[in-house]
Amino acid sequence: MLSIEALILITGVLLLLGIVSNKFSARMGVPVLVLFLLVGMLAGSEGIGGIEFENYSLANGIGTIALSLILFDGGLRTPYRSIRAAWKPAGVLATIGVFITALITGLAASWFLQIPLMEGLLLGSIVGSTDASVVFSVLRFGGVHIRRRLADTLEVESGSNDPMAIFLTVGLIQVLTGAVPFGPGLLVLFLTQIVFGTVVGLLVGWGGVWVLKNIQLSAAGLYPVLATGLALFSFGFAAAFGGSGFLAVYLTGIVIGNRRPVFHRGILLFHDAAAWLCQILMFIALGILSFPSRLLDVAGPALMISVVLILVARPVAVFLSVSLFRFSFRELTFLSWVGLKGAVPITLATFPMLAGLPGAPLMFDTVFFVVLVSALVQGWTLPWVARSLKLEVPARLPPPVTLEISSLRNVEGDIVDYFVDDECRAAGHLIKNLALPDGVVVALIVRDEQIIPPQGRSQIQFGDHVIVVLRPGVRAMVDRVFAHRELEPVILPTALEFPLRGSITAADVEQFYDLQLGAKPDATLDEIMRSRLSAKSLVPGAAIQFDRVVLSVRELSATGTVQYVGMMILPEPSPSAKPAPEPELELADSESGKDREGEPVGSPSPSSPSDRSQDELGDETGEDTSSSPS
Repeated sequence: MLSIEALILITGVLLLLGIVSNKFSARMGVPVLVLFLLVGMLAGSEGIGGIEFENYSLANGIGTIALSLILFDGGLRTPYRSIRAAWKPAGVLATIGVFITALITGLAASWFLQIPLMEGLLLGSIVGSTDASVVFSVLRFGGVHIRRRLADTLEVESGSNDPMAIFLTVGLIQVLTGAVPFGPGLLVLFLTQIVFGTVVGLLVGWGGVWVLKNIQLSAAGLYPVLATGLALFSFGFAAAFGGSGFLAVYLTGIVIGNRRPVFHRGILLFHDAAAWLCQILMFIALGILSFPSRLLDVAGPALMISVVLILVARPVAVFLSVSLFRFSFRELTFLSWVGLKGAVPITLATFPMLAGLPGAPLMFDTVFFVVLVSALVQGWTLPWVARSLKLEVPARLPPPVTLEISSLRNVEGDIVDYFVDDECRAAGHLIKNLALPDGVVVALIVRDEQIIPPQGRSQIQFGDHVIVVLRPGVRAMVDRVFAHRELEPVILPTALEFPLRGSITAADVEQFYDLQLGAKPDATLDEIMRSRLSAKSLVPGAAIQFDRVVLSVRELSATGTVQYVGMMILPEPSPSAKPAPEPELELADSESGKDREGEPVGSPSPSSPSDRSQDELGDETGEDTSSSPS
């Protein structure tokens, strides 16, 4: 029995080796999972460390706790837009896809290992799901930069497919042990996992948001601890009612992360560290649990099972499941290749050991070998596959500095780092000409190793990191200003008014937002508004429509100039809608008296046919404008 001092020393050494192996992983391109497992195998009873460890119950507990915190961290970083963009294909892959993968792999396992069909299907179920910890690690930190929809689909699938794998694994174990008959009982088990996991995850998430926003803690460090407590409570509460704790904790993380609780950045940093710590400890512990000599005994059939899983089962599952969701052949091929296995299959492989099934040791060793092959072959080749299929997108360099604001009260604001590459729209422009909305502040420019204090006449150059402080409501407009010219432009929300400075020119608005005002390029918004509206009409609320763009007066100076203009984009008219008759307006251009490039749609006179407030404009477009920022 090792003393507590020896255990502390061993834990410290293993953590340091894990961090060193992560450094090697980044340089050599080897998935970090493989190196963590190898460190554990070297530390085990058959390695140079000689640590005796064969407690499958303890390994299962370590893996379960670690996975719950890794999934919570993944949920915290999953925006709602990713869910909206990918929930349909990801949901199908997480259920039907896992079932097809498990079925085909199980048939192959039964054939190659010469074991009963039900035990083969059990092995296929154990390796049927993709692993969230590995997918998050590879896509977010492994140098693989792919199209956003693909990455969203893979992340949401890996975070939500554990219930199906657990259902299949637990269900088949209960059938093999005679606890549950094959039939309706399995369906009830599956529905219980999904329903209770979803309900508990959402309820704890919403309740946790309220607690984090309303409770006042004296120390900032307590907020991440409170979030961790909510995550563990969500997992345990769902599991106590027979639901999927993994699904519950992932959903709780999504709800909390998207509602921006107090000390949001501190919570993210804390759980980023916790997720890395969990990955290191979990994979090293599972590596220590393995026996390399036993892996060699099953190498032949396990390798054949891996080939079927990677080249047959996963591709068939992907093409049958998500081919109807408008993915190209190249995207489907990439989805087929990213069936990464990791800690989840190894943790699930301890279930047959705990249940005392006769073939459990053979299953554990085979699953361990399959995970190693998957991580090495698929994880190592992912960047090459993405490049070969031409699915890579330009990578944004990490910021050399970060700007942090710590607050123990909820603050509606974001700090965003934008990297200015050769194709960035903002490159070469002065800050004062960026057409940024009101309330957006360029806080810092980092150029090479120097900090540039931003001023209106400061020029944005290639290679700069521009750190911007902004309100979440105008994020879409700022993203548009700093967007990559070759990428699909950021879609601006319609019927939502964005505040712009009156000194911004028409050319800047048209260039950065791909809009047409039909005015002189060097004319400012102030000049445009004053030329289109008479002196009597120039009051706050007066508006002019240019095609699908509405400009309105938000604020006037003491001298009568327009200091701030509200810009609202109207939605595309439906094909069936009849165009409304244009009002007969007599307001003339100040120069020609006849030419009108912008049509006034609002004036202070209640008798004018163009007297429409912003609320009325919202009513006509069928959208609410009451949430427009003031």
